[in-house]
Amino acid sequence: MGAAMHRAVHQTLEGGAIFTDPYALQILDEQARANLPTMAADPAHRPMRLFIAARSRFSEEAMAACVARGVRQVVILGAGLDTFALRNPHAGVTVYEIDYPATQAWKRERLAQTGVALPPTLTFAPIDFEKQSLGEGLSASGFRADEPAFFQWLGVTPYLTREAIVTTLDFVASMAGSEVVFEYAEPFENYPPAMRANLIAIAESAAARGEPWLSLFDPSDMAALLQERHFARFEDVTRAELAARYYGDLGEGLRSSPGPHLVRAVSR
Repeated sequence: MGAAMHRAVHQTLEGGAIFTDPYALQILDEQARANLPTMAADPAHRPMRLFIAARSRFSEEAMAACVARGVRQVVILGAGLDTFALRNPHAGVTVYEIDYPATQAWKRERLAQTGVALPPTLTFAPIDFEKQSLGEGLSASGFRADEPAFFQWLGVTPYLTREAIVTTLDFVASMAGSEVVFEYAEPFENYPPAMRANLIAIAESAAARGEPWLSLFDPSDMAALLQERHFARFEDVTRAELAARYYGDLGEGLRSSPGPHLVRAVSR
């Protein structure tokens, strides 16, 4: 819900300058919409709002490049209130949304309430990872593991164990010609003191809601993980690099500040 609210504020406050999402506001319920003006008025939300818009743009540009070379399967891992499946411009591309069953049921109910028609190219795949693997859940939904796919995995890895992250990367790496875009956060000690204190407060708030941050990575550690999975190539994009690429005038004062990383990895 928080990510969806950030995308909605970006549409209204900055005109979707970084990332356009016509469904961002529509998918929110009345309570969330009522909180948007307060969120928009608080400058503390600006860095995360712009990053969330930029990470979606980065991922969907990578996705479009995959489709251009023939990939016809897109998997949205931890889809939440992501709206790509509603905006999918790629003919012949099937979108598989993966999420925890209760979360996915909540999203489907929200879409029904908005009156948004579900496109025939969208397949919902509810997966409880305590009971089944990603491969098993996708296979049950018609996914072809013998064909390449693009995996979008945003806003998820900090909440997963290292084992779960490695297992998912192994699955992507096993599918020739596939790609994944995901983000990760660095350990708190890598940040300046003032920013570190703010991040720890955010993490403590998340933990109090039952969503603790479980996995943080040094860039060298992440690079080693990807090399061990034998990805053909990968790029690790810092928030400063993302800002230089996409923010334009909106990035004033943010281009040198540390933050999350985005990774694009291509399997052999």
